[in-house]
Amino acid sequence: MTSLLTGGLVLDPDSGTTTRADVLLDGERIAAVGLGLDAADHIDCTGSVLIPGLIDCHAHVAFPRPESLPRSARILEAVPVLRRLLARGVTTVRDAWGADAGFVHALREGWITGPDLLVSLRQLSPTGGLGDNWDPDAGTPLEDPSLPDPLFDGPDGARAAVRRMVRAGADWIKVGASGAMWSLAERRDVSPTDAELSALVDEARRCGRDVLAHAHTSRSAISAAMAGARSIEHGVFLDAEAAQAMRANRCWYVPTLAAIPDEHARAHRESVRLAMAAGVPIAAGSDMAPRPHVDLLTELRLLAEAGLGEAGALRAATSEAARLLRLDHDRGRIEAGLRADLVLLRGTGLGDVERRIQTVWHNGRAERVGS
Repeated sequence: MTSLLTGGLVLDPDSGTTTRADVLLDGERIAAVGLGLDAADHIDCTGSVLIPGLIDCHAHVAFPRPESLPRSARILEAVPVLRRLLARGVTTVRDAWGADAGFVHALREGWITGPDLLVSLRQLSPTGGLGDNWDPDAGTPLEDPSLPDPLFDGPDGARAAVRRMVRAGADWIKVGASGAMWSLAERRDVSPTDAELSALVDEARRCGRDVLAHAHTSRSAISAAMAGARSIEHGVFLDAEAAQAMRANRCWYVPTLAAIPDEHARAHRESVRLAMAAGVPIAAGSDMAPRPHVDLLTELRLLAEAGLGEAGALRAATSEAARLLRLDHDRGRIEAGLRADLVLLRGTGLGDVERRIQTVWHNGRAERVGS
């Protein structure tokens, strides 16, 4: 079935410019972009701008709940979360731990509605590191066969941990290259060694996977980048040396500004500035772990304010995000042959996306919009 989106402006996220053009959709794909196109079904987009479907490179759609609830609560909570993300223009998500391969299957089969999902399952770390959920009073609270043991010690243990994730269906491998913010403040940061990181990344590559690295400090970001991690997540306290190491090793930066406490906002924005100055590619991620969830639309505003501008923030959530995820052959831009993932915004500017979403197409299908 073909549809012609006519009369609107079309965003090229790489240049940040909009051009008057029609967009012909044919099933799940964009058939053509230009003027003088025709189809039986016309959708008037006059006075609006079409942008590519948004990509969240760091979300937690099924993060474990702090309460002592049955395992099913985590899974069932994710159903409305995924539906809401799609309605707000997010058509692809890389989950940075919490969702398992069953979510991917349910979305593919149409049992639930939501964005395309890439999963990392758990956050790998050495014993005592960020992925170690052991509690002296409660033991290990998260016991789920679909989310394998993420702990390792030594290079061989790191390789084994990667294999456990791949066996359980992980699309990406996540490692905690530093501890959480609280562990840094309390000097309880347990981080992997350089040898462990190198073995982990090498094993992931052998298994056809890339690595995303949680890293708040410059030291941990440098170690992860030099080991070959594809992206550094958070990077609240980067310095110029870390930014240069990321650039030299072709490593993306996913700042997740929305999830970091306000007292670190100035340092975090400075990290973004340093990364931009060094030429590090930036992709957008919301880090939806805290509840109530703060999603990608808030992150777009914060990225724009941090120096990317409105066009740069949208690039980080579309074409640049697609490149990070190795999906740029399939999505992230509005071009013939790519996936028909689009968002129609009322008006012709590029800011205030949250208030302007009119229609969302996912795989060529128009979705209900709203919060």
